[in-house]
Amino acid sequence: MKFPGDAAERIARSLLESGPATTAEVASRVGTTSAAVRRPLAALVSEGLVEAADEAPYGPRARRGRGRPGKVYSLTQRGRAACDQAYDDLAITALRFLAETQGRQAVAEFAQRRAQALVGGQGQSIDSVLDRLNIAGFAAESSSLVSGQAQLCQHHCPVVDAAREFPELCDAESVALADALGRHVTRLATLAQGDGVCTALIGPHIEHTSTNRRKVSA
Repeated sequence: MKFPGDAAERIARSLLESGPATTAEVASRVGTTSAAVRRPLAALVSEGLVEAADEAPYGPRARRGRGRPGKVYSLTQRGRAACDQAYDDLAITALRFLAETQGRQAVAEFAQRRAQALVGGQGQSIDSVLDRLNIAGFAAESSSLVSGQAQLCQHHCPVVDAAREFPELCDAESVALADALGRHVTRLATLAQGDGVCTALIGPHIEHTSTNRRKVSA
């Protein structure tokens, strides 16, 4: 799947890496003017690679200043797929083989091991988990909420199609996050389920016990 021009591809990748944005914010990210990004943005919307909305698909609502509010642009599933998910087909093939020959429990065990390697062991900070996720291509960020809670957002998933067919990948990631951070993790949305972003609520600290791990929302 090709983008309608180099400028459009740069804009799409900025939305992938940094999340939804207004025209002015996109222009600032790619180092040009608002006028220069309007046409490629329109082309991306026309191709079904980007969608425009009054608000970002996640997080707190931005304060609106005077004048007409700007649209917020974000990638569609088709747009994310166009941004290169090169090894997703291989992942699906391998997981299907594992499920057929060893059963779904083997898939769950693989997903658990993968997730633990992805986010690291116990005692991680949110910043260290973000670094690990971003190195793996998840375009992750976090924001602080009230009462010591945080929201974790992942704008990209390198194996989103595999996760759609094998939700064990998402379930294991939520449990691994809780173990690594020592905090309750509640999954709010996933790209694999058709949402605009993977997002999770990072709650208060918990004790690391097998009982607590079973209680973590996936």
